[in-house]
Amino acid sequence: MAFTIGKKGTSLEQVTLNNYDMSLIAKGNATEVILQNINKGNIFYVYPSENEGVMEFFFILSGELLCEVKGEKIYLGPEDYFTATDIEVPVHFSAITNVTYLWVITEPTFHQMSNSIKSLKDVVQRVEQRDVYTFNHSERVAEYSIKIAKKFSLSTDRLENLFLASILHDIGKINIPSEILNKPAKLTDEEFDLIKKHPEDGAEMVKDLYYGETIAKIIEQHHERLNGRGYPRGLKGEEIVLEARIIAVSDTFDAMTEDRAYRGAFTPEYAIDELQRLSPSQYDSEVVNALIEVLQEEGKLKETSPKA
Repeated sequence: MAFTIGKKGTSLEQVTLNNYDMSLIAKGNATEVILQNINKGNIFYVYPSENEGVMEFFFILSGELLCEVKGEKIYLGPEDYFTATDIEVPVHFSAITNVTYLWVITEPTFHQMSNSIKSLKDVVQRVEQRDVYTFNHSERVAEYSIKIAKKFSLSTDRLENLFLASILHDIGKINIPSEILNKPAKLTDEEFDLIKKHPEDGAEMVKDLYYGETIAKIIEQHHERLNGRGYPRGLKGEEIVLEARIIAVSDTFDAMTEDRAYRGAFTPEYAIDELQRLSPSQYDSEVVNALIEVLQEEGKLKETSPKA
């Protein structure tokens, strides 16, 4: 017989990141009960399980979520709940406010999401904290990338790998001195050579993760360009995986539409014009068109005609 009482604020294990925290509060017989807090403005997904019959149950304790399922948008608030069993496509959620919910899942999940990923995300956070202009850059790139990927109907595994690769795509910059990352003037050849090492350094740092080889390849290729003039390997066209081509577009769009030390932010329209001008020589035209669709659907971009 086992009977356990938990007091407020206690848990079996806890993971805290800058955009969410989760506490494992009970587990047994392949079932986990997790208390999760997600900060306003962040997104998450409920993914189809690889194992048949797995059930996930979510009960909202506080806050408001926007759920997007089968093209329908549904707002959920306190004491609303939802259940997922044998779903076929990921279900997307956005936190309208800070949200707290109880998550029950009938397969072990917590540890896969916690220790190794947390330590790597901590490195990304340290990179971004060294430059006020790139704070939360990786989260924005991940959000754009997943929304683009939904237009391509990628599988669950590929979406999960893309999300992690997006969050961690600049982790290799931890090895670049701050004075180079923040330099407002043009970089010397030697300084740019250091910058060009970060995709390979990042790939090396994530290779031991679950699905690490796949994630490492995406990270290593996110600065490759279709015409072969990217780095580190000068890959061309289809030699570059789709996920890396998606991050390349998301990364460039976010960099252009946020302030930098050497210039102010460009408008979304200007950034899209530049991405279209450089497609398909550098960027994948289909990926750029998917980003245009996303931005127009969200009212963040004036009508633009996608280019072939």
